[in-house]
Amino acid sequence: MSSSVSRKRVRKDPATRRAEIVTAAAAIALAEGLEAITLRRIGEELDVRPGLISHYFPSADDLVAEAFGSAAAGELDALLPRERSGDTPLRHLAGFLSRTAGDDYDAISLLWTNARHLSRYRPVLRDRVAEQEAAWRGRLEDLVREGVTAGEFRAEDPRVVAMKILVVLDGLGAHATAARPPALLRMPATTAEQELALPPGTLTP
Repeated sequence: MSSSVSRKRVRKDPATRRAEIVTAAAAIALAEGLEAITLRRIGEELDVRPGLISHYFPSADDLVAEAFGSAAAGELDALLPRERSGDTPLRHLAGFLSRTAGDDYDAISLLWTNARHLSRYRPVLRDRVAEQEAAWRGRLEDLVREGVTAGEFRAEDPRVVAMKILVVLDGLGAHATAARPPALLRMPATTAEQELALPPGTLTP
């Protein structure tokens, strides 16, 4: 009789297994790009057969879209949490802009660029990109409105202000692999200060 004992696989409930697949795919998306996501690759990452992945995601396009949505939503919650308490809208905005100015933000910037390019050919991903664009815009717009209501900001149209800030962030993201002078990295904060009638330097350290 062989003395070796085979490793017993643990059967996971469907919700847990699906979340595990999406988490693995999102991590690969951030590190290597959406093109790196295949059913075989995720199966290797989780040490399961590709057939198990296809049981939850029959189409690789569905998994790519889900991975992008998970990564984008997770980054938004980290950068600008939905529940904001214990500080003023001004400080929350300053924190958001500070976090998006660091190298850690480059991965999600590149992922957005990657997703927008691929979404031209993948309808499921295109819908998910539009969904996340609305989520990011809405979260930032809500913060601007809070600041206007509190008397910290002045803005005729908080939605437009939010869009302008995000457009600048997207523009910087397109150059994430190149050297960017400090003046460029301050552009999102400078734009926000101008749009919200704040003194120069209010949103920068």
